[in-house]
Amino acid sequence: MKNRRRPEVLIATLGVEPQVVTILLDRLLEAGRKIREVAVVFTKSSGIHQAMAIIEEEFGKQVYPGVVLRTVPVTSPQGAVEDFWTRDDLRGLLRTLYAEVRRARQAGNTVHLGISGGRKVMGIMGMVVAQLLFGPDDHVWYLLTEGWQPGAGRRLHLPPEEKVWLVPVPVLRWSEAGALMQTVAELDDPAEIVAWHEKVSRAARMKRRREFIRHWLTPAEREVARLACRGLDNAAIAARLHKQEQTVANQLRSVYEKLREWLEHPAGNVDRSVLIAEFAPYFALVEDES
Repeated sequence: MKNRRRPEVLIATLGVEPQVVTILLDRLLEAGRKIREVAVVFTKSSGIHQAMAIIEEEFGKQVYPGVVLRTVPVTSPQGAVEDFWTRDDLRGLLRTLYAEVRRARQAGNTVHLGISGGRKVMGIMGMVVAQLLFGPDDHVWYLLTEGWQPGAGRRLHLPPEEKVWLVPVPVLRWSEAGALMQTVAELDDPAEIVAWHEKVSRAARMKRRREFIRHWLTPAEREVARLACRGLDNAAIAARLHKQEQTVANQLRSVYEKLREWLEHPAGNVDRSVLIAEFAPYFALVEDES
């Protein structure tokens, strides 16, 4: 018995041009996609409400039999978002898109995310959510039509011979690293995910720094690097370690050469300032723990 195809959902951002949604949906259906639900994400402004009304009218005419329309206003703690003027507005956008994609994924749907409509930031936030939640069968689409300009005559549906391109936007999916996806799926707030990701990234950076200090440097180089990161100059390091100042300079030069290789040969000098920027946090943490 052949496996049944998973149900499919289109989530699309909307600006003042409703045809961005209808033409995208038309082309997906023509391509054999079994779209059963369309969720249109929009803001409060009057022009966009008019576009939303036009889309609702199309669905009311049964142009898309068997396809359910859901209208999804972007909301923040202050209520419906009119435009993206504040940090709360942007967080509201991220939460709204995240909730829609998560809802569709948890229901077992294949997700198609259309990011052509609305403000550019809606597309950007859509890509963030796709990276967090998408699986291998989900898609981000950008719609291109030949010759059309904003404000031109509106056509909600185009004949097959019209030049329309659905551009698949590549997504680096976290789902390809199973444990990460499991953790992400258990978090309700995308702000929590960002904080969690930053924590994981910091831990990874600290682990990599520890490996450099422990495995790339000799014990003598490790000690001069530690003291340099505490702000001591060569003379003070030499006095502290009962060494010649030239010996300290030579050991630090060796540290810088190894650091350049560890950093994969960046442009510019690798010197004391780079050493301190990279490893002062590491040594501070190690000393706090000891």
